[in-house]
Amino acid sequence: MIVVGYTPDGYGRAALEHGISEARVRATGLRVVNATAGDALADPRFADSGAVDHLEAALASSGVPYEVHQDVAVQPVDALLDAMEPEDAELLVIGIRHRSPVGKLLMGSVAQQVLLDCPKPVLAVKPDSST
Repeated sequence: MIVVGYTPDGYGRAALEHGISEARVRATGLRVVNATAGDALADPRFADSGAVDHLEAALASSGVPYEVHQDVAVQPVDALLDAMEPEDAELLVIGIRHRSPVGKLLMGSVAQQVLLDCPKPVLAVKPDSST
């Protein structure tokens, strides 16, 4: 199973595209995780119902078996690490964005914490610069 950390933006779409490719190569399915710490209405990284419909349409057209998990009131890092605990989870795919050193210090970095704490391989991807 390939786990994808999804956000409804270019970073999440890049992670999803790479996750689908990895699932095809490995002949496995996808577990797509979208999480928010609790204030879903104000968190632009939490997919609303329209974004989830679009996500599920893209997943259905991929031909790859999938499941979508939306977790509320959890830290996104914890949701991703929990999704990697089952034996069948073999790779975590996340989108990354450039952040200044001060930004990382003040706000933390989900990607950095995932890279450091995930016990299994992590593929960190960036969106195509033309999009």
